Amino acid sequence: MPRKSEYTPQHAASGREAKFPILETWPNQYRGYEITITIPEYTSICPRTGLPDFGTITIHYLPEKKCIELKSLKYYILAYRNLGIFYENAVNRILEDVARACRPKWAVVRGEFTTRGGMRASVEARYPRRIR
Repeated sequence: MPRKSEYTPQHAASGREAKFPILETWPNQYRGYEITITIPEYTSICPRTGLPDFGTITIHYLPEKKCIELKSLKYYILAYRNLGIFYENAVNRILEDVARACRPKWAVVRGEFTTRGGMRASVEARYPRRIR
């Protein structure tokens, strides 16, 4: 039986170079505390099927000199709504953009995605990157 179209390099790279709203920051006034932001209404589109993906994104970081401004984060996350991007790419892109914006001591972005087809996926990325 012939297979339907395979995943392509274009599917894999979809959304990685998209333009997003700027993540604004504000000057941190304290040291030695952690921030956790939970976004339970993340949505995007599967780049191959066009079906919607749903999940919860959690951003946990130790601020240094800057903190992420939450309204700008809301607009940033909303920009994923109609974007074709795989879970893995979305989580890693969010981590890169958060790290670039506020330069935390460390950050973890976790995506927990809604069950589809009897499977549930979670993806976690850390800054600084651990290369093995």
